[in-house]
Amino acid sequence: MTPTSQFQNTNLLPEEDLLNAVLADLKRTVREYTTATTESACPSVRQMFNQLTDSTLQLQGQLFQVMSSHNMYTAPSKAIRTEVDKKLQEAQQTQQKVQQFTQQRTAQFNGNVQASQPNSQPNMGSQNYS
Repeated sequence: MTPTSQFQNTNLLPEEDLLNAVLADLKRTVREYTTATTESACPSVRQMFNQLTDSTLQLQGQLFQVMSSHNMYTAPSKAIRTEVDKKLQEAQQTQQKVQQFTQQRTAQFNGNVQASQPNSQPNMGSQNYS
């Protein structure tokens, strides 16, 4: 037996474990691409990370379908509707608090900027009122 054929017969990880590792890595990659998208100031970089996110999500979905069709992926138990509604309500409340906080800070910032500007009258030109 040659070393190559011996290596081919030896599985380092069962196929299901290997696919689960790849699936987990794809999920992590999507999170990182999403973070990079939200933090990019350059439109072309933002678009690139959007495209990477989309293609990675498609690949993750395809892998999930293959694993699911071969009973390699156990879906989590179904969520209780009241628990989902509770989490949704909590998320909406958090979003509302963030919006209020942002509006308050923006108003304070704008007020501080206006207060720090010297009182100057707009230049009306050289008008003679005699």
